[in-house]
Amino acid sequence: MIIKKRMTASIEGDFVVLLIGMRINQLWKIHRWLPVAKAMGRMLRELHAQPELGLLNHEMSFARTMIIVQYWRSMDHLLAYAKNKDAEHLPAWREFNRSVGTDGSVGIWHESYEVKSGAYESIYSNMPAFGLGKAGSLESIGGERESAAGRLGRN
Repeated sequence: MIIKKRMTASIEGDFVVLLIGMRINQLWKIHRWLPVAKAMGRMLRELHAQPELGLLNHEMSFARTMIIVQYWRSMDHLLAYAKNKDAEHLPAWREFNRSVGTDGSVGIWHESYEVKSGAYESIYSNMPAFGLGKAGSLESIGGERESAAGRLGRN
């Protein structure tokens, strides 16, 4: 549902933003990159089925480079999932290193950022709930929150 007004995101407490993805370097080597893409799908399904693991929301874009923006409750949640022997991530990571390693056919990457409470701002106009606004909640923009500086409390 498109919200036909200007909104901003609000989330209680600190949170983590994880940018993660893969890049297809050799399109013809589908046997190398397709398993990587499928593994990410399995991990996302697992994380959404078990909210206690800490994933709040994700958004994904896929072309030659897949980019997934994930919102996590904390860095501790993210690191615990990455090391969990019973979860999808660790076997997928080991399989990537075994089958692809550094052969150059497909690249994977991630960047993680801890965001302190109140140290972020956002705007959504004519958008459905999206990104941080879907991970947390959406609030109407008005008054002092009309500008990015205002949403950050820096008027």
